[in-house]
Amino acid sequence: MTTPTLYRRRIIPEECIPLKDDIILSCDEAHIITSWHALRPKKDLHHGSSCYFLKEGFKVSKFCNADDKLLYWYCDIVDFDYHFSDNCLMVTDLLADVIIYPDGFVKVVDLDELVTALESRSISLDTLKSSLNRLDKLLRIIYSGNFDTLKKYIENT
Repeated sequence: MTTPTLYRRRIIPEECIPLKDDIILSCDEAHIITSWHALRPKKDLHHGSSCYFLKEGFKVSKFCNADDKLLYWYCDIVDFDYHFSDNCLMVTDLLADVIIYPDGFVKVVDLDELVTALESRSISLDTLKSSLNRLDKLLRIIYSGNFDTLKKYIENT
């Protein structure tokens, strides 16, 4: 795979933005690894790195503060749509997310947004099922103690 242009599409709120400032560190058929600065910096969040797991349907990100200290791992459930003609990858956030704190605490968030999106017809029932199946797969990896197999892709970026 040649290095594509990345776009992030959100359902809630509805938006699509090019990730033009993200730096693609590596790219193959299974993974895209990036480093980035926060699009909307928060009190602590400054920068991070991400691994797009193209075959699994999730993205694992390392969120850091300005001193490069790990704040938490943020896992997005996503869908990928590659447009061959213009070599771009649309990454659609499927709303369910998992946050893993440095002490190991795991928090699943935004499940209510799945219901809101389904009720407003912003997503289909099939998309809802896909999101929940991907979330289940990710949680099985985390709860079985195998999250290291995912974070190793970006641990030292």
